[in-house]
This record gives sequence, C-alpha cells and structure tokens, in this order.
Amino acid sequence: MKVSKRKLEHVEIALGKDVRFRNKTSGFEEYDFIHCAAPEMLFEDVDTRMEFLGKSLSFPFMITAITGGYPGARTINRALAEVCRDEHVALGVGSQRQIMENGDHLDTFRIARETAPQSVIVGNIGAAQLVHHRDRETFQRMADLIGADAIAVHLNPLQELLQPEGNRDFRGVLKGIGWLVKSLKIPVIAKEIGCGISEKTARLLLDEGVSYIDVAGAGGTSWAGIESFRNTEARHAAAFWDWGIPTAVCLEMVSRIPQARIIASGGIENGITIAKALAMGARLAGAAFPLLRAHADEDPLKLARLVVDWRQQLKMVLFLTGCRNVDEMRSRRPLRRIFHPSGRSEPSGEH
Repeated sequence: MKVSKRKLEHVEIALGKDVRFRNKTSGFEEYDFIHCAAPEMLFEDVDTRMEFLGKSLSFPFMITAITGGYPGARTINRALAEVCRDEHVALGVGSQRQIMENGDHLDTFRIARETAPQSVIVGNIGAAQLVHHRDRETFQRMADLIGADAIAVHLNPLQELLQPEGNRDFRGVLKGIGWLVKSLKIPVIAKEIGCGISEKTARLLLDEGVSYIDVAGAGGTSWAGIESFRNTEARHAAAFWDWGIPTAVCLEMVSRIPQARIIASGGIENGITIAKALAMGARLAGAAFPLLRAHADEDPLKLARLVVDWRQQLKMVLFLTGCRNVDEMRSRRPLRRIFHPSGRSEPSGEH
C-alpha cells in the first residue's frame, strides 16, 4: 500500500472512530496542584512565554505531528500553520516518509513554512527508515523542504508490528539516530507516538546526541486502536490497544536525567495538563488529536479558540500556584500526588 493512502486512512479513522485508550489514562489525574490563596501578584503580569529552538513561543506548546503526504493534508497543515503563526506556538508536520516514495505531495508539507514563515516548524521521519536509508541528502532535503528548525524521529515499534506493510527490523535504530544527529545542521528530537519512552531508552537516545525527547506516552490516542480499524485482520491489535507507559510515568522517569530536555505529549487535553507536564519536568507540551478534531469541526474559529483557551488556562494555573512564569512552575513544582499505593497523598514538590 502506498504511504499516501495509509496517511489518509489514519486521519479518517482518527476522526471517525473512538481510538482513545480504553483502560489506561495519561496519569495526570493522579496529581493536583497546591493552591496558593495569596498569589501576591497581578494576573496580567504572569508570563507564559518561553524560548524553543531559538524562537519565542507565547506559551510552551506544540501541535505535534499530524499529517502530510496526500492531497487533503495540505488543507489541514495550512490551517494548523495559520494558528501556529497567529498564536505563536510550534508545529510538527506528519511523517515525511512519503517523500521517499515520490514527489507528488510535496506541497502538503511545504505549505507549513509558506504559511508560517517565522514559526517553529519541526519535520518528521520514522526511526525505522534511518536503518536502511543513510543518504544524508534525502534527510537534509526533508528538512530544507519545510525550513525545519528541528527534525523529530518517531519511534513506533508497536505500530510497525500491527501494520501489514510494517517494518519489523529495528536493528541499528539507535545508531541511525546518532548518524542523523551528526548529519544534519539542525537539532534532532526523538519521540514515541503513544507508547512512551522509559528512562533507560531516554538515556540511550541522549547518548546518541538527541536534543529533546518527546515521551509521547499512553493516555491519548491509541495507534493500536487506529490500526485495528484500518486492518481488520490485525487480530492482535485489540490485545495491545492499551499498551504503553502513561505520560505522567514517563515524565517521572525521564526527569530523573538532569540533562534531559523533555517534551510531554500523550493525553494533553487542556492548559491544566500542560501545567502539570511542566511541573513534572517537561519544557514543552504537545498534542495532536484535539487539534485535528477542532479543525474538522464546522466552526472555523474552533481551532484557534482552543489554543487561546489552553494558553489562558495555563496562565490561570500559574497565578493560582503563585508562579510568575513557566520557569518558576518548572523549578518549584507545586504538585502533590493524590493517589498513592499506601492510600495517602504524597507531595511532589513544594508544600
């Protein structure tokens, strides 16, 4: 099956079926903020801005990889890029693997940079493709095509196992990522797509020189769920529907590594979960499906309104925890764990 057809099917299934995790959550609900009843600040002075890849964002948020590589993807990526341009957030395009197949749909990726010339744009390629394709010019072209500020390498072993046309050979993936880091002039981000990254894997990726790790944990969209609808003969997909490490657990583990710069995605659903991710060690939060769904809504303003609302909610959390900016949120970590194996709550930061 052509990559372009598969990309279209993924988007159609994500919008038309319930492919959320069924019996597993992101884990953020196990944490709550320590309310500050006397913030001693003016709400308007709370600053949600931050720097990412050398550019300023209005708040620590990225619309993570959604699509590209088939005719309808151009409309989606243009709409996403317009919001990123207007609201000053980052954008990741979908897997650019289709470019290896042919050049029929280059415009579906190129539209992102054309629409948002000053925004943070992140390219995307699968880790499995690095094993068999070591042509520096191919990957540099992918980056140049969208003027990428970084390239995300997605790790998706479960998805590959469930796809009838999937690549099951992950030998040399880490070395391939290290090769890409050395080959490109821009940073490389390592990311999962919904099953999470453990502390051990994060350390291996950092040893290869990646600049950021997007833990992309369980709790949001289940790619096993998507593949179960796309391939009715994938009889193992249902068994692995809830496979993965919850995003909050990923953050607990990977934040133990002092040098790790973390992006948190997987179950990010509003400004409060963005704030929780920051308080648990992430520098940035990302989401895909809620933005795709907002774009598909008949209300043309819903997508932009969603991003604005999430930023405002983050600002409100900062105020209500006595934090003047996102750096204070990350350093003070005003969280407590609500549920604990012993049956008692456990402080997770200042108290």
